[in-house]
Amino acid sequence: MIPWILLDKVSLPGDGKELRLSQRGTEYSIKVGASELMNSRAHSSEDALAKLACLKMKKAREPQILVGGLGMGFTLRVALNNLNARAHVLVAELVPEVVKWNHRFLSSLAKSPLNDKRVTVYEGDVVDKINTSKDFYHAILLDVDNGSEGLVQKKNDRLYSPCGLKAAYDALQSEGVLAVWSAGRDVTFTKHLRKAGFKVEEVQVPTHSGRKGGGAAVVWIAVKGK
Repeated sequence: MIPWILLDKVSLPGDGKELRLSQRGTEYSIKVGASELMNSRAHSSEDALAKLACLKMKKAREPQILVGGLGMGFTLRVALNNLNARAHVLVAELVPEVVKWNHRFLSSLAKSPLNDKRVTVYEGDVVDKINTSKDFYHAILLDVDNGSEGLVQKKNDRLYSPCGLKAAYDALQSEGVLAVWSAGRDVTFTKHLRKAGFKVEEVQVPTHSGRKGGGAAVVWIAVKGK
């Protein structure tokens, strides 16, 4: 069996957890502690996150999109493929090294989405961009943890709290979309979305395209009212 090779690692801000990028042949993996955040062979659910959100905003002439979490670039690539030439996508990535990894090691996986002229990268907390926006974004896509709680860093919990969801609601335009990826269901989070004023769909999506028994993730599609 081909062994995993550690390409790079970085201590995360705040709690000092270690984020690691590894390679095995043509496969790449990003882990925090013992938990795998993403794998280059299992990105169908990340693709679905972008596709489902973009389906809800086809009427937008100049879409303004905020993507929380760059990962390996798959969500960003699918979003770009489903947006028009006038779109602008702001990617908020908390860990600068992840941006560097995408340029140095991972660019070919998603066909170099960071090179697209519609993309701007903000190396910082997506919360900053949400909290400083009002009726601005057509969609906010969140894939910064393994679910609706802070895994990468504990303070990410504020994204999924009632206050965080209210801030996201306020940052969206009328009929704007909040799309959130999760490794599994969370009934309480669904209730919090509805209490914040969103119309909510909870969609189960496969993690491995075309593979039976490959597991499933959840994408919440929450739409702001008119």
